[in-house]
Amino acid sequence: MVIGMSQRFHRIAFVASPTPDARAAAAALMRRYDHVTPEDADVVVALGGDGLTLQVLHRFMDQAKPIYGMNRGTVGFLMNEFREDGLLERLERAERSVIHPLFMETHDTEGRRHEARAINEVSMLRQTHQTAKLKIAVDGQVRLPELIADGLLVATPAGSTAYNLSVGGPILPLDAQLLALTPISAFRPRRWRGALLPNFARIRIEVLDAEHRPVAAVADHTEFRRVCTVETWLDQATDLVLLHDPGHSLDERILREQFG
Repeated sequence: MVIGMSQRFHRIAFVASPTPDARAAAAALMRRYDHVTPEDADVVVALGGDGLTLQVLHRFMDQAKPIYGMNRGTVGFLMNEFREDGLLERLERAERSVIHPLFMETHDTEGRRHEARAINEVSMLRQTHQTAKLKIAVDGQVRLPELIADGLLVATPAGSTAYNLSVGGPILPLDAQLLALTPISAFRPRRWRGALLPNFARIRIEVLDAEHRPVAAVADHTEFRRVCTVETWLDQATDLVLLHDPGHSLDERILREQFG
């Protein structure tokens, strides 16, 4: 094992996704570097794909524990390149990106209240063959009385290159003080492509005819079905910290994504 941690981080933990590549990478690193449990660590090295990074960020949502991801998955947009050598030096030089999650509060058709946080996006999706009918209000003012679509999502800058981009939404620089409000396969108004909202906006979506046109609300991987209303806003009080090698920051990755 390597003795002596970097000056910046003294207690390192390794977390891996269940894939063979990720497990093998974690085992190799744990043989080389001193490590502790994730709860006792002051930095967590996540080995897998973007999904694992999101899971680890959610796990330590209220602790602002820095996460340094190394790609043993598929896309790895949030990850660094995997290498066994020089981990302590890479952690010492790593640059911080601080992001904030969305807070989602929803009520379902049985009157139950649910809440969750989302790092990428809060989305609403139709549950049956029928399109959803949604009313959109921003800061208490109705902006769109009726959207007929497969659904709708609200994305953070960090999440703007994920599902939001796939459904035609804009890519937002990480430091943009904005949220993307993007329809999913809009039928009426057919030409509405969404909106850019200030990141202090409070967005309320009401499901019209929730009984006959049921809609699910999803905050990243947390889903609630048959919802009536969804309210979401940026939780500015919660900091989430990602670490990246110099020249490969989340800002740089988002910029590169815009040029293909």
